[in-house]
Amino acid sequence: MRKFTAFACGTGAGLTAYYFQKLRDPQFAVHNSWTNSETPVRECAQWDSNWDFRNPKSLVKPQKNDLPQEQNRYNSELEKSSPKYARHIILIRHGEYLDMGSSDETHHLTDRGRLQAKYTGKRLHELGIKWDKVIASNMVRAQETADIILNEITYDRAKVKSCSFLREGAPIPPQPPVGHWKPEASFYRDGARIEAAFRRYFHRAYPDQEKESYTLIVGHGNVIRYFVCRALQFPAEAWLRININHASITWLTISPSGNVSIKYLGDTGFMPAKHLTNRIPRDAKNVV
Repeated sequence: MRKFTAFACGTGAGLTAYYFQKLRDPQFAVHNSWTNSETPVRECAQWDSNWDFRNPKSLVKPQKNDLPQEQNRYNSELEKSSPKYARHIILIRHGEYLDMGSSDETHHLTDRGRLQAKYTGKRLHELGIKWDKVIASNMVRAQETADIILNEITYDRAKVKSCSFLREGAPIPPQPPVGHWKPEASFYRDGARIEAAFRRYFHRAYPDQEKESYTLIVGHGNVIRYFVCRALQFPAEAWLRININHASITWLTISPSGNVSIKYLGDTGFMPAKHLTNRIPRDAKNVV
């Protein structure tokens, strides 16, 4: 009996090793039914834990040897470089505006856009968030939206920052392509700027952060959609597949480990249905 058991266990282990070896062979890779990609999902969906270049292990000088003194040095520096708290980034799209005139200075919020911003401000107030930073695109419609929101929340207006990196633009050619919209020049002009904005605001906490932090960013639809794709490590080219309403709330959380999760995506459930919009009105007649 013992010989048979040993034989069976040995055979089972051998078969297991054989099948695991086969699974490594590309011809045996299993594809999900919803994709025809030649790259197996198990190979292409790996999370990059150092996406923000702030993984503590990448910031600390590696161990030279296995001596206790060197191990203590490495562990101590690793501990000092490790964040302890999460960062919450809340993104607000500006309210509805009227695209009249050839310059940004003429693109003011509509009456409905101002109402949208007020509802959003009230919602943020109800959430009871204590804000660490408030940043807004320096475009008129974002500035006006931020100003209305600040009437509803508790934050020192003098500390609000304006950022030109957050201006609206075309971040990257979308997939699938949009036949009637080919702003190639915009991609070259805006893409690097919007990516720079992402790197400026999206990263795990600094090691000396002593509590969870909350950053409010008032910006634009294209930029927010691109940020969502980049932060969740979805294909950035998918940004145009996402739709978010005017004055909507998108909430992303970056954990101390660098993992990113999304709490709200374009939330406007707090707003009366008659005020929900996501496109620019064609003329003043369509404005509340």
